[in-house]
Amino acid sequence: MPEINWLFFMLASLLVIVTPGQDMMLVMSRSLSQGAAAGVVTAAGVSVGLVGHTLLASLGLGAILRASEWLFFAFKMAGAAYLVYLGVQLLRSRQQELAMSLGQPRSLRRLFFEGAMSNLANPKIAVFYFAFLPQFVVPGDAHPALAVLLLGLVFALLTFVVKGPVGLAAGLLSGWLRSRPVVLLWMFRSSGALLVGLGLKLATERRV
Repeated sequence: MPEINWLFFMLASLLVIVTPGQDMMLVMSRSLSQGAAAGVVTAAGVSVGLVGHTLLASLGLGAILRASEWLFFAFKMAGAAYLVYLGVQLLRSRQQELAMSLGQPRSLRRLFFEGAMSNLANPKIAVFYFAFLPQFVVPGDAHPALAVLLLGLVFALLTFVVKGPVGLAAGLLSGWLRSRPVVLLWMFRSSGALLVGLGLKLATERRV
């Protein structure tokens, strides 16, 4: 069994997870537009995306991304483009379109996919995993790759434990917002602007 500093890992992970970012914004925007189920499913997709990064970190992709400038740039631009794409979709929302879209919501499968892709297409998360997770493996552990895998899976689970209820809580407000399309419209546009901003920030960020 891998030796892991669980107490420090849990505290540090929760601090990272509750920090507002693209995942939290995506979960809340989907929940507000389509209800609690949409937010919870999006949060589940986000967590599955983190499981993907866990597997990649275990295989050493984080090291490859840190060593390869062009590969990191390619992954970074893909992730930034995806965030901007999601943001522009929200920015283009119109009051009449919102009224129509409420009757034809996105499928839960698509919401799950978008949540997963928002993470999988972000190389910063791969590098973060590679830098963050090994810190909690006890030096000299006989199975460091297994320890990183276990830590990543727990981090993904914690992410859902935190962001799932956020989606649920935001969903409780969705009915009130649906009866006030102007408020919903501006929440969509605000969320879109933030996602576009996060995408541009990712695209222009320098490597650490």
